[in-house]
Amino acid sequence: MRSDASRGMIFSIQKFSTEDGPGIRTTVFLKGCPLRCLWCHNPESISRNPQLVWHSPRCIGDLACIGACPRGALSGDEKGVAVNREACESCGNCAAVCPTGALEVIGREMAADEVMSEILKDALFYRQSGGGVTFSGGEPTLQHEFLLTLLAACRNAGIHTALDTCGYNRREIFRSLVPYIDLFLYDLKSLDDELHKRATGVGVDLIIGNLKYLDSTGIPLWLRTPVIPGYTERGENIRQIARFIRDELTNVKRYDLLPFSNLCASKYDELGIEFSLAGAPLMKEEEMKELEAITRGEGLDNVVISGLMSRK
Repeated sequence: MRSDASRGMIFSIQKFSTEDGPGIRTTVFLKGCPLRCLWCHNPESISRNPQLVWHSPRCIGDLACIGACPRGALSGDEKGVAVNREACESCGNCAAVCPTGALEVIGREMAADEVMSEILKDALFYRQSGGGVTFSGGEPTLQHEFLLTLLAACRNAGIHTALDTCGYNRREIFRSLVPYIDLFLYDLKSLDDELHKRATGVGVDLIIGNLKYLDSTGIPLWLRTPVIPGYTERGENIRQIARFIRDELTNVKRYDLLPFSNLCASKYDELGIEFSLAGAPLMKEEEMKELEAITRGEGLDNVVISGLMSRK
């Protein structure tokens, strides 16, 4: 993957988003993530490289794709099309001949001015709603030179900027981005280092250190905890985070509890990778309310539950 100040790897630009910061926003998703969260809702964001996906409901069995592949990575099977992931180079030849879009390459290299052209199309909505642009992923700081170019361009255009980050990168990278960011959306899964490693593949110390640094800058923070069955849903985990916010941070404007969603399972199938939490249930509404009560009992009054829940 090529990524520098002028070009980067984007896998989606979502318009009219209302979940990634205040107002109406455009969310730009950058590819690549250093974490391997077992519940990742955007598994297509993890790899830095383009990836071929097969959308089975769209497939009509034309199979011109098989002959179009220069690597012989595609074949027909009882399900429709099988992709040999080791052979596939995501060149897109198969997608180009697919009449229904059943094959698609996720991720494409874009120039900074291309991305800004999309962002600026909705500048009127940002101004009227108090919205702006959110850079998400993956982990957008992995493409920090490209990200910095986009942030500076948004600042020059007077557009509010938010960065959605897992916090796992070098301090100097965050320091370079701070002058161009109006809001941080920051994930904190757990303060337990062993649990964090088991659930995400990395420890939590770097994430906590960067969070404390960003809190000290005075830039508003929306802190977020994904509530995952068997991992982060324990009341004691949420209580520890609430106390940490209360006792050690001063600039958290909002704390989001994000209930686990299994709606991403089809993405894993399309990418040909295992989703280890496919059978996990949605969080129940009463369970989320109990966790909210724990945080409020620790003195937080800015708690928000965001996401799909079971009512049974």
